[in-house]
Amino acid sequence: MKNAVKDSKIDISHQPIGQFEETRFEKIHNVIFQDSNEASIQVAHEIAALIKKRQGQKRNCVLGLATGSSPIRVYEELVRLHKEEGLSFKNVVTFNLDEYLPMEPNNIQSYFYFMHEHLFNHVDIPEKNIHIPDGTVSNEETTAYCLSYEQKIKENGGLDFQLLGIGRTGHVGFNEPGSHFNSGTRVITLDHITRVDAGPSFLGIDNVPRKAITMGISTVRKAKRIVLLGWGQNKADIIKKTIEGEISSHVPATYLQEHDNCTFVLDTGAGSELTKNKTPWLVDSCVWTEELRAKAIIWLCENTGKTILSLTDKDYNDNGMADLLASEEAYDLNIKMFNKLQHTITGWPGGKPNADDTYRPERATPAKKRVIIFSPHPDDDVISMGGTFDRLVEQGHEVHVVYQTSGNIAVSDTDARKYAEIAMHINPSKEAEKIIKSIADKNDTRIDSPEVRNLKGKIRRGESYAATRYMGLQDKNVHFLDLPFYETGTIKKKNLSNDDIALVVDIIKKIKPHQIYAAGDLADPHGTHKVCLDAVFAACEELKSESFMKDCWLWLYRGAWHEWDINEIEMSVPMSPGQVLKKRNAIFFHQSQKDGVMFQGDDSREFWMRAEERNRSTANKFKALGLSSYAAIEAFVRHKFN
Repeated sequence: MKNAVKDSKIDISHQPIGQFEETRFEKIHNVIFQDSNEASIQVAHEIAALIKKRQGQKRNCVLGLATGSSPIRVYEELVRLHKEEGLSFKNVVTFNLDEYLPMEPNNIQSYFYFMHEHLFNHVDIPEKNIHIPDGTVSNEETTAYCLSYEQKIKENGGLDFQLLGIGRTGHVGFNEPGSHFNSGTRVITLDHITRVDAGPSFLGIDNVPRKAITMGISTVRKAKRIVLLGWGQNKADIIKKTIEGEISSHVPATYLQEHDNCTFVLDTGAGSELTKNKTPWLVDSCVWTEELRAKAIIWLCENTGKTILSLTDKDYNDNGMADLLASEEAYDLNIKMFNKLQHTITGWPGGKPNADDTYRPERATPAKKRVIIFSPHPDDDVISMGGTFDRLVEQGHEVHVVYQTSGNIAVSDTDARKYAEIAMHINPSKEAEKIIKSIADKNDTRIDSPEVRNLKGKIRRGESYAATRYMGLQDKNVHFLDLPFYETGTIKKKNLSNDDIALVVDIIKKIKPHQIYAAGDLADPHGTHKVCLDAVFAACEELKSESFMKDCWLWLYRGAWHEWDINEIEMSVPMSPGQVLKKRNAIFFHQSQKDGVMFQGDDSREFWMRAEERNRSTANKFKALGLSSYAAIEAFVRHKFN
């Protein structure tokens, strides 16, 4: 089987796609893009080309469509093509993959609602051409209904194009592990992991339906063309299993290996675990850049269980890295890598005053820096870099924490009602009474009233002040942007706008920082981190001509889901046991995010537990490589603008 090379300019309007080469690992054709936006646009253009082709043939174009976060940008581009370039959908017939059961069409969690909001309401597709599984069908009618859904697909000539996402269980549609390759449209019980992943959208797993109607594997495989979208590092493991593993009902997406016109369209995060990216030296000869050399040596240490300085020529030769020794001996390679990692370690994240900074990650001057810590939610600062935060304050830098969103959607109704009832006991008011009633009367649409959202935002704000005061920061150095893109009352956010960027620009211009810390974790389950990072990047780009920006460094930290790979780290800040405890206590001030927080992703542990484990793991990896032993380490990568 063949795979595409990494190239964000690959044309995917026809098969075969782009330039590709033989590998012994991959069994599904795939294309990897630098970013999901460009990839989505190209997929949308392939669909548009097919629609136009069928129009020229005076035929309908039959599309199988997916829901979830992955295809949203594809639908946005199709809508743009319709509104700005005249793409008509009058000849399009659609069949959606699935729907929750039971589920009313007007429920904002329904796929009926999703498809109309993102696509159907904005194009000229005839209503009669839209087919979405009915989430209100009764138990007695489901078998007949599913057979009729299959029959409608056949009557329309089958699917010309099937768009797919992929779940962490390897499901396509809702074909969970155990699904048979001959399965048709049917009712299925959702896997627990699938329900966990859907939990944030439903404001808790208890609200996620246990069943769904889904097209079957056989139905999907009969499509003439299949494109599967995979975005983000949290999909990397299942993408690797699907593309490189054996066909198995335990990973239903592997059935796509037998389709002769299927392409996986991935971003770099989703494709990061594929052998050609993770360990390219095992695939073919490499151009050994400094970055790839570092990655390979760290991998070799992990693979052999050796420290850096104990690696031998034989270790390199036995593990597919013999060509690294063509110009240097193992000893020299080892010393360079050891020094590179050792020079990342510093107890002075703001720079050590009056010290030679030649081999230090940060500048010695100015001795006292102005620092902005951007925190997407009102707790990412202490969860992700609480120890470094503590060091910066302790060492006398002018630290400002900037919370980019209100975080109101992550506060449970139970907590909000509790605070409103306390307010009623202290000082009865119509406003508190209105909030209590609004929460009590909340229906299945699950959209909070503006008053409830305001209260939830104030709860997060109060917790943030408590945590930053504990860290020794004055209230005047704590800023809340409440970026507008976030304020929808639902998981689905608005696109980043100029208004959002302007708020970030203003705070940077006001503080004129020497250092900016921002969340570079793009694997959070609901995408807020990426939008917030894009806002910081856009603001820095707008301000790059300002004199103070020429002396401003941007450091990226990771959130609760992933850590930087050791070979990527450019600044490592060790933490003492006392600092680990102080960081834990700071996280505890965010009480509304403890004990059953809704946005846990794929890990049921609380954030403080995950943060400690991650920091301890990083320290242990440094120790295993032969460097000094620390209780914990927080890691950063410097982002360099062009």
